[in-house]
Amino acid sequence: MSDSCTEHVKLFKALSDPNRIEIIDMLSRGEMCACKLLEKFGISQPTLSHHMKMLRECGLVRERREGKWAYYSLNDDTVREFRAFLQQITVGKLSCLAPAANCCQPESSGKVIESVKDYYGKQLQGTKDLKTKTCSCAEKPSAEVRAILPLIADEIKERSYGCGSPLPPLLAGTTVLDLGCGTGKDVYIASKLVGEEGRVIGVDMTEEQLAVARQHQEEQRLSFGYQHSNVELLSGYIEDLSSLGISDASVDVVISNCVINLSPNKEQVFREIRRVLRPGGELIFADVFADRRIPAELTADPVLRGECLGGALYTEDFRRLMAACGWKDVRFTEVRSLAIDSEEIQSKIGFVGFTSRTVRAFKLDDLEDVCEDYGQVAYYDGSIPGHESYFDLDDHHRFFTGRPLLVCGNTASMLTQTRYRTAFRVVGDRSVHYGKFAGCGARQEPQPRGGSSCC
Repeated sequence: MSDSCTEHVKLFKALSDPNRIEIIDMLSRGEMCACKLLEKFGISQPTLSHHMKMLRECGLVRERREGKWAYYSLNDDTVREFRAFLQQITVGKLSCLAPAANCCQPESSGKVIESVKDYYGKQLQGTKDLKTKTCSCAEKPSAEVRAILPLIADEIKERSYGCGSPLPPLLAGTTVLDLGCGTGKDVYIASKLVGEEGRVIGVDMTEEQLAVARQHQEEQRLSFGYQHSNVELLSGYIEDLSSLGISDASVDVVISNCVINLSPNKEQVFREIRRVLRPGGELIFADVFADRRIPAELTADPVLRGECLGGALYTEDFRRLMAACGWKDVRFTEVRSLAIDSEEIQSKIGFVGFTSRTVRAFKLDDLEDVCEDYGQVAYYDGSIPGHESYFDLDDHHRFFTGRPLLVCGNTASMLTQTRYRTAFRVVGDRSVHYGKFAGCGARQEPQPRGGSSCC
């Protein structure tokens, strides 16, 4: 049995007594004197000493002596490690717990998780260590984001990996969740964008990267001139946000930058995102996609996985997966071809065509799986900062200020039932249906009069 398994056995044994679980619950509120514990449980001193010995030996509790009294507190490091272990169990990531029939499959969740942790936690110390530019060739950020970048600590930027800039406008006062936040580059940019009254939550499973983000948290607060940090950094898995205390309908915007491809359970990721988003909330993420399904033996390759290639989703499977999870209309805001600049990696997977895509989707219940025409017309007022002349909802919806544009019912809902409603006016409703929206997928260029556009 491995050392880690032995330690986990000790923890489970220590928590097998209901009294010890109650003790842990009480200590979660702060350090406590033994006298208070005796008073609470009405047990003898020897019995309490036995319980505390069990909790100390497994590393869950620390003891501090002051005079004749002992004071107890939780060992945060052990609690954090044990919580991560329990999260692995709850999302089925422990290969030892997988059904026997699946134990030899190339796509083993436990192996993928540990491989990715090792790649980003130990093998990579910066973008210079990447074997390809897949995880470091990001689209040009907005002017608003570029203005914030000089305020971000150099170490954070040097150890940041991503294939896009999934930071939308109109974030002031919102709650933003960053999945796979790494060293915190997008977290801290979002921290500035939401303002001191907003909130940003970063989730990552790699402790080495989170340590960098936490190390600079106070520095970033001072850099932004905030009285209190509006950032919370959580160690955990993007497939199981509930175990981190992220409740239903509690987040306005979910972002992610070249991380979801690394997950062995993407369906659970998208279901969790939909759960935590408020009605009208936005999912916007950048990631790597493939033009075909990648063979199983290549998805298991640790280097290909770490370089964001082995786990890339086939675009059509992505569409089907999103629909199955309740996302009926998913848009791309940016699509770029990716070239593999490593001969070694090219020789392994060069037959696959890869693209970097930024995806936008909204949690709206009235979206349809096909764009329908209700004769609705949208007007943009030019009020979104940095988008005074026009605003791109996606790669084929460009709204020029003051110019009418015929839109489908789905687009009308995206403009009127989300935070973008402050910048748009839509004329018409769904009372009259004119059939399927014609001309789907044609990007709009400047024209003398309003045109039409839909997905």
